[in-house]
Formats: sequence, C-alpha cells, structure tokens
Amino acid sequence: MYSDIVMAHFNNPENIGVIEDADAVGEVGNPQCGDMMTFYLKIKDDVIEDVKFQTFGCVAAIAVSSMVSKLAKGKTVAEAKKITKKTVAEALGGLPPNKMHCSNLGADALALAIQDYENKQAARV
Repeated sequence: MYSDIVMAHFNNPENIGVIEDADAVGEVGNPQCGDMMTFYLKIKDDVIEDVKFQTFGCVAAIAVSSMVSKLAKGKTVAEAKKITKKTVAEALGGLPPNKMHCSNLGADALALAIQDYENKQAARV
C-alpha cells in the first residue's frame, strides 16, 4: 500500500521535535481524519536553517511531515514556497489516493509557517 520511501520516513522520521525560539510556526489539522501538523522554522538571511515538526496522525501524515521538513531544510524561503502537495507526493514515491490529503496538510503547514515568517518580517518594517 505504501512505498518504501513512505515507510522509511514513517519508521525513522527526520526533524521531529520543537524549535522553542522558532522564527515561524504553521499549524494545520483535518477534522475528518484527525491529522494535526505543526511546523517550526528557524530562518537566517532568508534561508531555512532548521525545520522541526510535531504530527499526530497516520503513517502517511508522519511520512509527509518528515519529507516536507527534509525538502524545506536549507532552502531559501522563496524555494520552500514552491514545495507543493505534488512535490511531496512525488518525493515519497506516491501516496494512495485516499491518503493524498496528507500531502496537502504538509504543504499547507509549511506554507502557513512561511506566511507567519513573512508577516513578522513585514511588521518589522
């Protein structure tokens, strides 16, 4: 049902945890399936230096969170904004159709964290 890549990220998720002094936080949830994701970003000179996440959810939700964090880490904010649900699903070797909503959540949580960062930057001006 799941690709080897999905199972690898589920069994050994990367970047799990919290950044206490995060520059940005994005949180999403899907009440229909119960999945919840929170992303924390540490950004310096417009580069995402660190990414951590906390996810409550199924195999796909955890794997998606891990992959999104891996894809975003080390990228500029502009590059990270280009991470889409399709990008995530492809990087995971695909997801079953009934689990595609999980890739939406991961991309959405990252986008909300980036939006949080950009809003804070705009408020400083």
